[in-house]
Amino acid sequence: MSPPSRRLQTKPVITCLKTFLISYSLIFWFTGVILLAVGVWGKVSLEAYFTLISEKGTNAPYVLIGTGAIIVIFGLFGCFATCRGSPWMLKLYAMFLTLVFLAELVAGVSGFIFRHEIKAKIGIAYNSAVTSYNGTDDKSAAVDDLQRKLHCCGKKNFMDWKNTNYFKDNGIPVSCCKTDKCSLETLKDLDKAQTEVYTTGCFSLVTNMLEANLGVIAGVSFGIAFFQLIGIFLACCLSRYITNYQYEMV
Repeated sequence: MSPPSRRLQTKPVITCLKTFLISYSLIFWFTGVILLAVGVWGKVSLEAYFTLISEKGTNAPYVLIGTGAIIVIFGLFGCFATCRGSPWMLKLYAMFLTLVFLAELVAGVSGFIFRHEIKAKIGIAYNSAVTSYNGTDDKSAAVDDLQRKLHCCGKKNFMDWKNTNYFKDNGIPVSCCKTDKCSLETLKDLDKAQTEVYTTGCFSLVTNMLEANLGVIAGVSFGIAFFQLIGIFLACCLSRYITNYQYEMV
């Protein structure tokens, strides 16, 4: 058995580490709730856009929802393990945080490396949506919504519509109009339409916005990833101190 003075020194350290780790776990749990909320919001509000950029849809909202749910569960597990003071639970928590850290790091690096490929795929998908536009399906609704919100028309410019089947019968989509007063005659005449519709292409606006915020997105992503290192350090330290304290009591 270790001297009482040493045990008295170890116990305050354990209490301090428990306080920090519980605080961390609550923050970690809250990030899981945010991911859950973003995933549900994306599924409900951005379904049309996901349909636009992917022929078969995308599992991105489900990935966010699943990841958020797992983080919520393990955040609560981290609080329980800390309060319980179980070394093996704390080690399991640290292992999970390590996996989350590696997954976020790989995802962030992959997104940065393949950003040009992602940009090209978005361009191809948007061009396909313009070509197959009919004004009635989900992709057409997504194109209309994007053009209205970004004040743009077509992929490169409003001239992209002249080679589509929709243009032959209906002209440029009404969603390209600067006002609600565009006539069918104007929409079918590219010369007249030039002053009545948005002339900037949507693809350049979307990609410019993404590139302008790439640094911020990367910084936040890596910041969140390295945030896991704090939890890993605290969990490992607490597990070690509790193990040593139990050994000293023998």
